[in-house]
Amino acid sequence: MAILKILQYPDERLHTVAAPVAHVTNKIRLLIQDMAETMYDAPGIGLAATQVDVHERVIVIDISEKRDQLLVLINPEIIASHGASDYEEGCLSVPGIYGKVQRAESVTVKALNAQGELHVVDASGLLAVCIQHEMDHLVGKVFVEYWSQLKLTRTLARLKKKQRRTM
Repeated sequence: MAILKILQYPDERLHTVAAPVAHVTNKIRLLIQDMAETMYDAPGIGLAATQVDVHERVIVIDISEKRDQLLVLINPEIIASHGASDYEEGCLSVPGIYGKVQRAESVTVKALNAQGELHVVDASGLLAVCIQHEMDHLVGKVFVEYWSQLKLTRTLARLKKKQRRTM
């Protein structure tokens, strides 16, 4: 297993639309292991393959306190959603930046697991938000892009200033 490099916003590769996974192979399983290790190390609660510059529809999530309930979603598709809620979000690709995004309060998602079996997940609260956030990455969208142009411009300026300090 390996810790992968997480792309940082506004890297253009974060806007790449991920391709569906044709078959769940050992290569995909290794990617899942590496993504999980990367997410836990960061530390974060979710990671999409796009964020590690692999443009396939793979997501790993673990919102458990003990970090022992890894959820793998391959080719995820929201089949139902209900309600709306504003949630304070952050992102491993936009470190140190947090803000509210309106998303569905609950979602039902169908996806393949690491064994290639179809499963359905009913999620609400933080898990629903995390799933929607990570699925956005698969279509090339980052959570800050939901914000007003003014707030996004200020966020980009903060990120550039932070990057200059670390160079």
